[in-house]
Amino acid sequence: MKFIVSASVIVLNEKNEILLMRGRRGWEMPQGCVEEGETIREAAIREVKEETGIEVELISFCGLYQNITRGVCNNIFTGKPVAGTLTTSIESDEVGYFSLEEARKMITWGNFIERIDMALNNQTHPFLVEFRES
Repeated sequence: MKFIVSASVIVLNEKNEILLMRGRRGWEMPQGCVEEGETIREAAIREVKEETGIEVELISFCGLYQNITRGVCNNIFTGKPVAGTLTTSIESDEVGYFSLEEARKMITWGNFIERIDMALNNQTHPFLVEFRES
Protein backbone atom coordinates (compact mmCIF):
# COMPACT_ATOMS: atom_id res chain seq x y z
CA MET A 1 0.00 0.00 0.00
CA LYS A 2 1.17 3.49 -0.83
CA PHE A 3 1.28 5.85 2.14
CA ILE A 4 -0.23 9.32 1.59
CA VAL A 5 0.58 12.51 3.51
CA SER A 6 -2.04 15.23 3.21
CA ALA A 7 -2.77 18.63 4.73
CA SER A 8 -6.04 20.35 5.67
CA VAL A 9 -6.57 23.94 6.71
CA ILE A 10 -9.46 25.18 8.82
CA VAL A 11 -9.63 28.79 7.58
CA LEU A 12 -11.66 31.28 9.61
CA ASN A 13 -12.25 34.84 8.44
CA GLU A 14 -12.72 37.94 10.62
CA LYS A 15 -16.43 37.06 11.04
CA ASN A 16 -15.46 33.61 12.39
CA GLU A 17 -16.85 31.99 9.24
CA ILE A 18 -15.20 28.85 7.89
CA LEU A 19 -13.92 28.50 4.33
CA LEU A 20 -15.41 25.47 2.58
CA MET A 21 -15.28 24.02 -0.91
CA ARG A 22 -17.66 21.59 -2.58
CA GLY A 23 -15.97 18.81 -4.52
CA ARG A 24 -16.57 15.14 -5.27
CA ARG A 25 -17.19 14.31 -1.58
CA GLY A 26 -19.53 17.24 -1.04
CA TRP A 27 -18.65 20.19 1.22
CA GLU A 28 -15.33 20.04 3.05
CA MET A 29 -12.36 22.09 4.20
CA PRO A 30 -9.61 22.72 1.65
CA GLN A 31 -7.10 19.88 1.68
CA GLY A 32 -4.87 17.74 -0.47
CA CYS A 33 -1.75 15.65 -0.83
CA VAL A 34 1.77 16.83 -0.13
CA GLU A 35 3.78 16.73 -3.35
CA GLU A 36 7.37 15.58 -3.76
CA GLY A 37 9.86 18.23 -2.61
CA GLU A 38 7.20 20.18 -0.71
CA THR A 39 6.81 20.72 3.03
CA ILE A 40 3.52 19.92 4.74
CA ARG A 41 3.01 23.64 5.45
CA GLU A 42 3.67 24.55 1.81
CA ALA A 43 1.16 21.91 0.69
CA ALA A 44 -1.47 23.26 3.09
CA ILE A 45 -1.10 26.81 1.77
CA ARG A 46 -1.00 25.66 -1.88
CA GLU A 47 -4.09 23.48 -1.58
CA VAL A 48 -6.20 26.31 -0.12
CA LYS A 49 -5.10 28.63 -2.94
CA GLU A 50 -5.68 26.01 -5.66
CA GLU A 51 -9.12 24.97 -4.44
CA THR A 52 -10.57 28.32 -3.29
CA GLY A 53 -8.46 31.19 -4.67
CA ILE A 54 -7.67 32.32 -1.11
CA GLU A 55 -4.12 32.86 0.15
CA VAL A 56 -3.73 31.95 3.81
CA GLU A 57 -1.34 32.39 6.67
CA LEU A 58 -1.12 29.29 8.83
CA ILE A 59 -1.82 30.02 12.49
CA SER A 60 -1.17 26.69 14.16
CA PHE A 61 -0.55 23.00 13.67
CA CYS A 62 -3.47 21.30 15.39
CA GLY A 63 -2.82 17.60 15.01
CA LEU A 64 -2.92 14.53 12.84
CA TYR A 65 -5.62 12.11 11.70
CA GLN A 66 -4.32 8.75 10.50
CA ASN A 67 -6.69 6.64 8.39
CA ILE A 68 -5.00 3.27 8.86
CA THR A 69 -7.26 1.53 6.33
CA ARG A 70 -6.39 3.92 3.49
CA GLY A 71 -2.81 4.71 4.55
CA VAL A 72 -3.47 8.45 4.82
CA CYS A 73 -1.95 10.84 7.37
CA ASN A 74 -3.87 14.15 7.32
CA ASN A 75 -2.06 17.05 9.01
CA ILE A 76 -4.53 19.67 10.21
CA PHE A 77 -3.80 23.40 10.55
CA THR A 78 -5.79 26.51 11.31
CA GLY A 79 -5.28 29.54 9.13
CA LYS A 80 -6.56 32.98 8.26
CA PRO A 81 -7.16 34.55 4.85
CA VAL A 82 -4.62 37.21 3.87
CA ALA A 83 -5.31 37.77 0.14
CA GLY A 84 -7.08 36.43 -2.91
CA THR A 85 -10.63 36.22 -4.19
CA LEU A 86 -13.03 33.30 -3.80
CA THR A 87 -12.91 31.28 -7.00
CA THR A 88 -13.67 27.72 -8.05
CA SER A 89 -11.19 25.37 -9.73
CA ILE A 90 -11.09 21.95 -11.35
CA GLU A 91 -11.18 20.58 -7.79
CA SER A 92 -14.06 22.72 -6.49
CA ASP A 93 -17.57 23.30 -7.84
CA GLU A 94 -18.44 25.91 -5.21
CA VAL A 95 -16.49 27.81 -2.55
CA GLY A 96 -17.54 30.14 0.24
CA TYR A 97 -17.46 31.21 3.85
CA PHE A 98 -20.14 29.82 6.14
CA SER A 99 -21.05 30.01 9.79
CA LEU A 100 -19.89 27.02 11.82
CA GLU A 101 -23.56 26.17 12.36
CA GLU A 102 -24.16 26.10 8.59
CA ALA A 103 -20.97 24.08 8.04
CA ARG A 104 -22.11 21.38 10.49
CA LYS A 105 -25.22 20.84 8.33
CA MET A 106 -23.35 20.98 5.00
CA ILE A 107 -20.43 18.62 5.67
CA THR A 108 -21.45 14.98 5.45
CA TRP A 109 -18.21 13.12 4.61
CA GLY A 110 -16.64 10.81 7.20
CA ASN A 111 -15.26 12.46 10.33
CA PHE A 112 -14.62 15.91 8.79
CA ILE A 113 -16.87 17.74 11.30
CA GLU A 114 -14.94 16.06 14.12
CA ARG A 115 -11.66 17.19 12.54
CA ILE A 116 -12.89 20.79 12.40
CA ASP A 117 -14.11 20.67 16.01
CA MET A 118 -10.76 19.26 17.19
CA ALA A 119 -8.83 21.91 15.24
CA LEU A 120 -10.90 24.72 16.74
CA ASN A 121 -10.46 23.46 20.32
CA ASN A 122 -6.98 24.58 21.38
CA GLN A 123 -7.27 22.44 24.53
CA THR A 124 -6.91 19.29 22.39
CA HIS A 125 -3.68 20.34 20.59
CA PRO A 126 -1.70 18.55 19.47
CA PHE A 127 -3.97 15.57 18.81
CA LEU A 128 -3.31 12.23 17.16
CA VAL A 129 -6.40 10.35 16.04
CA GLU A 130 -5.81 6.89 14.55
CA PHE A 131 -8.81 5.14 13.03
CA ARG A 132 -9.81 2.30 10.73
CA GLU A 133 -12.71 2.46 8.33
CA SER A 134 -15.20 -0.33 8.77
